[in-house]
Amino acid sequence: MAADTGPADGSAPATQPAGLSGVFGSASALAQLESWHHDVVELVDGWAWIRTLNDQLTAVLAPWRERYQGNPVLELMHGGRWLGHPLHPALSDLPIGLWAGSLLLDLIDRDPAPDGGLDPAGVFTAAGLAAAAATAATGVVDWTVSDDQDRRVGLFHGVLNTAALGLQGLSLTARLAGHRGTARGLGAVGLAVTGAAAYLGGHLVFAKAVMVSRVAGADGPRRWVRVVEDTELPDDVPTGVQADGRQILLYRHDGTLYALDNLCSHAAGLLSRGVVQGLTVTCPLHGSQYCLADGSVRRGPSHQPQPVIRTRVRNGWIEVRGNQPAPRRRPANGRK
Repeated sequence: MAADTGPADGSAPATQPAGLSGVFGSASALAQLESWHHDVVELVDGWAWIRTLNDQLTAVLAPWRERYQGNPVLELMHGGRWLGHPLHPALSDLPIGLWAGSLLLDLIDRDPAPDGGLDPAGVFTAAGLAAAAATAATGVVDWTVSDDQDRRVGLFHGVLNTAALGLQGLSLTARLAGHRGTARGLGAVGLAVTGAAAYLGGHLVFAKAVMVSRVAGADGPRRWVRVVEDTELPDDVPTGVQADGRQILLYRHDGTLYALDNLCSHAAGLLSRGVVQGLTVTCPLHGSQYCLADGSVRRGPSHQPQPVIRTRVRNGWIEVRGNQPAPRRRPANGRK
């Protein structure tokens, strides 16, 4: 009788694709290959020099941001309510594209002309340097409103971009001096470093949801839910409650009840822990401000408004239901 070598529960044994296991040798090697990006992030986050530099820069830039966070120019550098999303990612396409164009021109033009000067590839490099300066400025502003591991990984993202900027500057200098071979090499290395920095930027956005609306898609509860007795809600005190797992901010002023999603759309700070003045609530995390009446952004760094929650009082209880529908716009012809 053949020995039973299957799992104790009788299920079919797990198998690895023959091609992959043959190439990488074992399932553990394949698992390590699949998780390398997580390992890289943990490695970067654990570097002592990154943590020290992070603390030093935070000590300088955090007070500066708090002092000028009401400045509209600073808010515009975030993107803010006027653009609806961060400005930094859009600008980052410019230096990457321009430096990639410079590399392409170098690849198709093998003229070893020894004379210095600004050739077409050099024009692309110079334009990329100018675009990178604007991109870096917006990146620094965004970095000041990040936290914890996101801030440290974002700092290394900036360090790599700074190194790439230096390499491209050296490339342009070599090109102007007539050393086109050196310029090509420095430009290629600089673009590779930019690619590594861009990868970390992608991790922050797509894996950690940095600068992504934290309330996008939230619309529940889909029924009226009791959250607190009417007599238990104090006037003029922001109060956080939960309804079907959703966190909601309640605020009552002069008999009028207001309710917003309690998670700040910018970075999920709890608005119920913030200060309310003139029916405007300030997020305690990064200072974004929202109008309690309609959820609109009064001050960045937030880009998106807060969803307004429907409320009613029934049988002595305050009840809430999902997002208030957006008001209908009257057609141009005046018909409803």
